Amino acid sequence: MNDRAFGVTAGLDAGVAEPLAGRCAMLGYVSMWSNDHPGAAGLDTLATFAHSVPGIDFGVAVIALDRHTPESIAARIEDLGLPQDRLWIGVGAGFSEKPLTTMREVLPALREALPKVKIVLAAMGPKMCGLAGSGYDGAFLNWMTPEAAEAARGQVHAGAVEAGRKPPPVLGYVRTAVGPDADERLRKDEAFYRDLHDGYRNHFKRLGAEPGTVGVASDSPYVAQAELARYEALDVVVVRGLASATVGGMTGLAGAVAPGGSESEFR
Repeated sequence: MNDRAFGVTAGLDAGVAEPLAGRCAMLGYVSMWSNDHPGAAGLDTLATFAHSVPGIDFGVAVIALDRHTPESIAARIEDLGLPQDRLWIGVGAGFSEKPLTTMREVLPALREALPKVKIVLAAMGPKMCGLAGSGYDGAFLNWMTPEAAEAARGQVHAGAVEAGRKPPPVLGYVRTAVGPDADERLRKDEAFYRDLHDGYRNHFKRLGAEPGTVGVASDSPYVAQAELARYEALDVVVVRGLASATVGGMTGLAGAVAPGGSESEFR
């Protein structure tokens, strides 16, 4: 049995983020997550989550290290007063020319700058999954089918075994939409990433999945629950909510795919 978390796009209005975090905590989600992008800082969104719901974990996935340094991340965490014992920081290579080398060589600096934080590595390909297993506190997957997630988990575990350490947890975003426009929401979000850079292009080519099918989209919350249950290879399924950025839209989706089963019919 895996855990379930809820994730949003960075920059979500505090008037939405605060009640969403509270609702997710009540529904049994173990943590709240945000991405990070040039237009909005994921750590700022986490600050809203952290200060509105004491006790729940929170994380950002992922911060690209072509735009941020370990030291700048640490400074921003300090400025925001984020409780580091509850914090997960996902890091990735971004548009670095040598992503695997970058993420291998930066780990000591990350450990020095963020000694109390759980550091997870954005991983899609076999080598990056192996690196996550060998040295990081977890692997964070993205845009995976259930079958691909299972293969990635095996690669993470193989990296851990080779390094002589216990396999770290495997987490991952699963884009999720429920309602009459669910298919279109998933298709639109996926289309953006499919051609973002070579890493994503190669990843989707390996997947071989039809456009608009990598994730969960359904009119029915019960079908969505069944599809999310197929991601049993993930220790933590982070439901990346594809819904209107309103209190009703986000909390409605969180309830529809809540960890204990659909709270009520999605409206």
